[in-house]
Amino acid sequence: MRNRKPFIAVLFMLQALLSPHVAAADFAADLKHLQDRWAEINYELEGKAKVTAFGSLVTEADTLVAAAPDSAEPLIWRGIIKSTYAGAKGGLGALGLAKEAKADLEKALSMDPEALKGSAFTTLGTLYSRVPGWPVGFGDDEKAEALLKEALARNPDGIDPNYFMGSFLIEQDRYAEARSFLSKAQNAPARPGRELADSGRQREISDALASIANK
Repeated sequence: MRNRKPFIAVLFMLQALLSPHVAAADFAADLKHLQDRWAEINYELEGKAKVTAFGSLVTEADTLVAAAPDSAEPLIWRGIIKSTYAGAKGGLGALGLAKEAKADLEKALSMDPEALKGSAFTTLGTLYSRVPGWPVGFGDDEKAEALLKEALARNPDGIDPNYFMGSFLIEQDRYAEARSFLSKAQNAPARPGRELADSGRQREISDALASIANK
């Protein structure tokens, strides 16, 4: 009978070599799923269906965060999902979600501020601009602007940091500055694989520019 030990040894060696690559591929696929599903929910669903779907997506993000505790990216996406979920849900529950999103984003920044081209700065800055201030919430316009500037320093041509800075400046009645950032967002490079997110964001940019057309 042929000795199978060399074959088994080679098999185990191949598994050891391949398993990190398989794990990395699985992680990338799971992260891409969060991105894609977020865009579908945010731009294609409405009302109760949207709220319910965001709740389910938070659970999926929880799983990925638990599976990759040393990675900032899942935390950033869970923060993005929770912050958007808060906006869709509204009411008393929204503030709790916003606080959870803030904690996720701050932890991600402590781990890797450059992750996802500084996306944590963008979402955290937007939270600071939209959440009520003390004593109800943690909102703070100065912190919001500082964080959005940090996002732009890391991704100056990105669609999201330019859009959210423009939106923030509209809230501050700084319309000329807002128009400049929104125009830059409108001409931002397309993001391969994120066509739905880009098309949805472009509609938001057009709406924002239309709202200040005569100001």
